[in-house]
Amino acid sequence: MSQKETLAKDSLVIKQAKLVFLGESSVGKSSIILRFASNIFQENKEPTVGAAFMTQKCRLEDKIIKFEIWDTAGQERFQSLAQMYYRNAHVAVVVYDVTNMDSFNRAKSWIKELNNQANSNIIIALLGNKIDLSRRQVSTEIAKNYALEFGLLFYEISARKDHGIREVFTKIGTNTLFENLILKREKIIIFF
Repeated sequence: MSQKETLAKDSLVIKQAKLVFLGESSVGKSSIILRFASNIFQENKEPTVGAAFMTQKCRLEDKIIKFEIWDTAGQERFQSLAQMYYRNAHVAVVVYDVTNMDSFNRAKSWIKELNNQANSNIIIALLGNKIDLSRRQVSTEIAKNYALEFGLLFYEISARKDHGIREVFTKIGTNTLFENLILKREKIIIFF
């Protein structure tokens, strides 16, 4: 094997991707992000004020995606700030609580706002959280049909039980639209 082939074999492409999490207060946005980044779940987590920022790398086959994750506050008083966070985002993850129909209706409003205000290339994922709880008000079928109608990625997860968290980020990272959007940018290559 030539030196060039060895270098190519041992190299990974690193891509950065901006994700913004939107949704009502207490739907679990911070818990999802914390579970993904640190594999931790905190009961009774304090509400996010304004926004929080975290990065997490995810290795997917021949590339590493460095997710730049913005966790926005769900309280209505901070809603006007959200546009500043989803500007230039590659992915908007709109979270609702499957045990709270109002949070699902509010998620629809976020999606409408994103379609009207955000970058036209933004990928929108609809994420139902708290599937471990028994008081479900939003059926999988209703949410999935809504996602299909509007061309959204759709997942249901549990941050508490760590069900589906890593898979969501993996599926986002391997989504064809996402790959096309991210791969258009200049490559950064590292060698091991």
